[in-house]
Amino acid sequence: MRETNRLGAFVAMAALTMMVWGSAPAVAADEPLRFGKGFPSLFQFTPIDVGIAKGFFKKHGVEVNTASFAGDAKLHQAFAAGAVDIGVGSGPGLAFIAKGAPVLAVAEEAGPPLGITMSALASGPIKSIPDLKGKIVSISSVGSQTEWMVRELSRQQGWGPDGIKLVALGDATAQLAALRTHQIDAAPFDITTAYQLQATGDVRILLKFGDIVKDYVNHVMYATDGAIAKRPEDIRKFLAGWFETVAFMKKNKAETVKIASEVLTIPEPIVGKVYDETIAMLSDDGKFNSKGLAVLSRSFVEMNMLPTEPDMTKLYTEKFLPGASR
Repeated sequence: MRETNRLGAFVAMAALTMMVWGSAPAVAADEPLRFGKGFPSLFQFTPIDVGIAKGFFKKHGVEVNTASFAGDAKLHQAFAAGAVDIGVGSGPGLAFIAKGAPVLAVAEEAGPPLGITMSALASGPIKSIPDLKGKIVSISSVGSQTEWMVRELSRQQGWGPDGIKLVALGDATAQLAALRTHQIDAAPFDITTAYQLQATGDVRILLKFGDIVKDYVNHVMYATDGAIAKRPEDIRKFLAGWFETVAFMKKNKAETVKIASEVLTIPEPIVGKVYDETIAMLSDDGKFNSKGLAVLSRSFVEMNMLPTEPDMTKLYTEKFLPGASR
């Protein structure tokens, strides 16, 4: 009953997202695919912007409209409302499917968490990870990817999952305010934010989580059940355009950084550093990593998102990927 209520809440709250696109009419094959970013400020999600700018989606015969949302929950609300056809969010969002969300994962977008850091005030007393034992660290929300990452760090340090105290504060702006006022000792900022704050002398980066979590599915491409039923060829075309874009990005740093800098409104030198750190995490073909899925499955139970580990093969399909058999 509790899971049914949660899904119902998604549907009810999704009315707010309808303002992004207006009402959500039945999907027609000749209409643009409506694409949603689960987070607006991540470099890892800019293949959509680069692909549109370079015409890769048009090349494959699909038009795309885009919108951004403030986190996975908002993206999945939009899916539930039929306001978005396809989108990219976090790997932990697979748990929504196990709870009954009307979507299916159709590609792994990014693997190891190269884009998440642990950062502390540059002028503060926290100089290294061992200094965090027993200290207070912010997370975005209870049951979030950042909660699991921080607990995994504590486990790997030998402190157990509760060796670091956690407080859920929401987005990076709230977490930074708490850090500056010494209400918390560190925060798991995304690498783009961390490099911006490092450049201004606000923070020091203590750790990049990709250094300690090698097997993971960081980001996933989702498509709604409705789009899968009514527009399977457009999903195939979209993914073909996406992975051609990724191949372009990996071979053309300067042009990629220029486009991403304009989209993210972040100086090119910082985006260039983020590119160097994170471009390798972007999947070349969208195939799901079994070891990464196993880590995610375990995390669902550890975070009390699900009572038992789900059958992960029920949560995704690879049939829309380039080169997949029909």
